[in-house]
Amino acid sequence: MNSLKYIVACFYLLCVPVFISCATEAQTTVTFLAKDGLAVVGDWYPAAKSDAPIILLCHQARFSRGEYSEIAPRLNKYGFSCLAIDQRCGDRVNRIENETAKLAKEKGLNTEYKDAELDIVAAVKYLKEKYKKRIIIFGSAYSASLALMVAKENDEVAAVIVFSPAEYFDDKTFVAAHCEGLDKPLFAISSKDHADELTDLIKDVVSRLKVQYIPKEEGESGAKMLWSDKPDNQEYWIALMSFLTKVKDVH
Repeated sequence: MNSLKYIVACFYLLCVPVFISCATEAQTTVTFLAKDGLAVVGDWYPAAKSDAPIILLCHQARFSRGEYSEIAPRLNKYGFSCLAIDQRCGDRVNRIENETAKLAKEKGLNTEYKDAELDIVAAVKYLKEKYKKRIIIFGSAYSASLALMVAKENDEVAAVIVFSPAEYFDDKTFVAAHCEGLDKPLFAISSKDHADELTDLIKDVVSRLKVQYIPKEEGESGAKMLWSDKPDNQEYWIALMSFLTKVKDVH
């Protein structure tokens, strides 16, 4: 009986929007300033009328906001408006160039992983001021590590989703130390081979809703494991949407 319920739940999550939202408004490109004056470029994917939180989508190394060109519209169908940003550390993916990184290089700014925290913080501020809604940070690889840190430090962040976070910085205890005591809802996933490392990384997160999903097979690195051409992507979507269903009313 439990197996039957699980199968029905999986079908529901994959085929029927959890939140009533059958249409989306037009995607637009937006720009706002980071604290150091750098223009941060993002793609705004609005869902039709919904009270769900806004999801801030942050890409992995060498990528751009194009990492989410397929993921964001699917999240829209579940009622979540999304902002996919270009961070100053990145390049190009899915034929979309990283405009923020290009501008940062032109201005002679530092473009290391840690520097991109300014862009994520600026995006949180932009979303809160413009839409006055709860915000979920969704990070991929190095930006997942930054997402954990920003979520801990920023009261405007209601929950955090991380795909393949790790100690990407010189200090190999930096991320774990900075997310110690994080008490906001957390969904974390990595490739199967890195599951133990992820467990250790988030061991001091104290959220009452703390989900670490371990893939049945090896899996990918970062949010690209949700792309439709990746093996077992539906497995990861089911796990993610199960979490988002639980936090849609988070404050």
